Order: sequence, then C-alpha cells, then structure tokens
Amino acid sequence: MTREHSAPGTIGVVVIGRNEGERLVRCLRSLLDRAERLVYVDSGSSDGSVAMARGLGIEVLELDGKVPFTAARARNGGFERLLQLHPAIKHVFFVDGDCEVTPGWIDDAARFLDSRPDVAVVWGRRRERHPDRSVYNLLCDIEWNSAAPGETLSCGGDALMRVAAVSEAHGFRADLICGEEPELCARMRTAGWRVWHLDRDMTVHDAAMDRFGQWWRRTVRVGYGYALFVRLESVREDRNWVYRSRRAWTWGCWIPLAILASTLALGWKALLLAALYPLQVLRLALQGNSSARANWSRAVAMVLGKFAEMQGQLKFLVEKGRGVRSGLIEYK
Repeated sequence: MTREHSAPGTIGVVVIGRNEGERLVRCLRSLLDRAERLVYVDSGSSDGSVAMARGLGIEVLELDGKVPFTAARARNGGFERLLQLHPAIKHVFFVDGDCEVTPGWIDDAARFLDSRPDVAVVWGRRRERHPDRSVYNLLCDIEWNSAAPGETLSCGGDALMRVAAVSEAHGFRADLICGEEPELCARMRTAGWRVWHLDRDMTVHDAAMDRFGQWWRRTVRVGYGYALFVRLESVREDRNWVYRSRRAWTWGCWIPLAILASTLALGWKALLLAALYPLQVLRLALQGNSSARANWSRAVAMVLGKFAEMQGQLKFLVEKGRGVRSGLIEYK
C-alpha cells in the first residue's frame, strides 16, 4: 500500500437510484460541482429520473432490465463507466440517490484517505431528513447514528472508497440483493485494508417511510441478509451476523413455539410466558441514552422486528431450497 495524494479531478462519484423522484434531484444538485466526474446509474426507473439526470448534464448509465437489478450491480456498473471515462480517478464516492451530500464531505474524506494509506473506505454520519414526521423515519435516524467513530468492520451505502482497493477486490458481489457493502468490506479487510468511520456529517437521507408495511418490508430484507451472511465464506469470520441471525430465530420463532407448546400442554396460564416480550421492550428502553420517544421506539422496533427478520430468513431458506433467486425487496 502506497500513499496517494488526491489532486483535483481524481475523485469521482457514482449515484445509484430507482424511482427516487425529488430525492434524486436533491442528491444530484448537491453534487453538481462534480458533475463532470459523476455517473448516475438507473435501475429501471419509470418516473423520469433518467431524463432529469441528463437534463442536469450528468452521465447516465441505464441498466438492462433483462438482468435482475441489485444495488451492487448498479455500483459496479457505475464504477466501471467512471473509470472508462476518467481513468485517473483515485477515489470514488458511492452514494444512494435518496441522499443529499453534505458540502465539503467528499474533500474531507479524501484528505483522510490520503493521510492513511492503510484505509480503503471512509464514511461519516448519515442523518435522516424528517425524523419527526414518522416513527419509522426516526428509527432510520437512530440506525444511521449507531456506529462509533473510528475503525469499523463495514460501512453503509454512502462511502468514499479507494479505487485501487475496489479494483483489487473486483468490486461488489452483483448477485447480492442486500448487504453488499459489509461483504465487500470483509474482503477488503481480509486483503489487509481498513474501514474507518469519521465523526462528521456525510449525507442527509430521505427514507420517506410513513407506513408500517414499509418498515416491515425493510426489516424483512434485514433478516434475509442475516440468513445470507451466515452462509457467505467472505463474512463468516464476523460472528456478529451469526449472533443476529440466532437472536431472530430465538425471539421470532423458538420462543413463540415454546409458548404455543406450553399452552397446549399446560393450559391458558402458560400464555403468561408471552410477558417475555413486553419485559424485553422495557429492558431495552431503559438501556437507551436518547429521548424517551427514541428509546421506546427503538425498543419496540427491536422486539417486534425479530418477527420480520424471521420472515426474511424463512424467505431466504425457502428460495434457496427451491433454487430461486430473490428479486429486490423494496419498501418505497
């Protein structure tokens, strides 16, 4: 690993999106100062996103719908096109089309990479645009800010990456419908690179979630990722995924089955065992260090979400048994 210095014109941007509408407009406008080294990758939008991006003078890559869409595939496509157009690029900022980039972030992150030749990925704080509009947006905001500054195992969808490290790892796994960032980071870390989280605002995200069904589908996707990750060789060393998968099985499957079996065998009084769930909510809420609303919302979501995560894991197992490849699990 050798020290690199980011001269002007050596930082590119890849934006991915699918039917993001006004969210994409905000994202691209926040990056117009880098439009000459920016590629927008569209995954089958039907809302005029392609025309809007081209109207801003931005290079657009439209993915062929004959191949299943994934965020990983979109990022790989954008990365390849960016290097074709600008082979001198040293760093690339991957960002989701529903995020507005904070002024100065990209240059600050690039300076950090230049000062740390051992780091391949740097990411910062993602803020939710409207955390007060719905409890589901609030839950996203809590999630975005759960990582402590410093070295981390992985990053989220928004991150500045060293081109050499991405190329060395052969990019994202295009067949993954979720979790492609931690999977790539795991392979980079195996190769000797490090991942770093800066204590600095990076992007403003717009989850636009105002319905329970949206939050549920998003959490199902999380559970699907857990089931996938415990079977991936590249991330198997990280026991955290095994732990998360087992928690979902415990709270979303084994305890309910135990309560049902006890009720059938001992009568209705065994239903008192269901008190484990509100007690778990209480325990988690009391452990929180934020506002009462945030603490209780997080606690309820963590307990209720185990059933959605369990559904996601079962979906993975059923599709794996049938030899079926899952499509995108979208919540917007």
